[in-house]
Amino acid sequence: MYRFLLTRQWVILTLITLLLIPVMIELGFWQKHRYEERSARNQLVTDALSAEPVPVEQLTSPGHTVTRTERYHSVTATGTFDTGHEVVVRRRVNSDDEVGFHVLTPFVLGDGKVLLVNRGWIPATGSQTAFPEVPAPPAGRTTITGRLKADETTAASGIKNVEGLPDRQIMLINSAEEARRLGAAVLGGYVEQTAPEPKGDTPQQISDPGKEDAPLNYAYMIQWWLFAAAVPVGWFVLARREARERARTTDGESAPRAEPAAV
Repeated sequence: MYRFLLTRQWVILTLITLLLIPVMIELGFWQKHRYEERSARNQLVTDALSAEPVPVEQLTSPGHTVTRTERYHSVTATGTFDTGHEVVVRRRVNSDDEVGFHVLTPFVLGDGKVLLVNRGWIPATGSQTAFPEVPAPPAGRTTITGRLKADETTAASGIKNVEGLPDRQIMLINSAEEARRLGAAVLGGYVEQTAPEPKGDTPQQISDPGKEDAPLNYAYMIQWWLFAAAVPVGWFVLARREARERARTTDGESAPRAEPAAV
């Protein structure tokens, strides 16, 4: 009854079925790994954002590489904004996906070290080669609060660090490059300012980092494992259907034919 399983067509179908099952199971485990990774990163961000602010020099120093556990941690710093060495970061978008600049202003601490502060986003208006009009930060000695971020790199951001840019414009925020430009001891990483809020809401402050969609990976994990379970079931259903059809065909061929009546 099931000799058809040895035909070329069914041997190929069976081999494909046997191949698909472990592949789909492995894809489910891969999505499980992605879910766990994303959940862990989301938890790190949540913990960092909810932590009490600490002085910035407790977490970073000149030449320091900001770690995953330090990123987004709220920090405070007291010093003076150095607008004379302010630069803008090209091709940055706001929450509405409008293209403009981020404003990066050196913040000179009491001991002379420099903290890079991303004060927020401004729109790109007029010539792309001219330095845009940037609202002034608070004058004099100021205390700021912000989220600590790691230096930007092309590998991590996908942004190419183009050379030959207009004066006072950069592509990536990198403390080592800014230290060479400023000739000063610059703390590793930079800070996205959250307080005090700017007058007139400009520059637009950068919003909190969004969470990665970890539940989506969990759903994909379940989906792949359901597929893996459905494949042998589907193979069995097809085999039973084929067997029934062949049985009906055989019964029809073996049924006795009616003899014509004698005259």
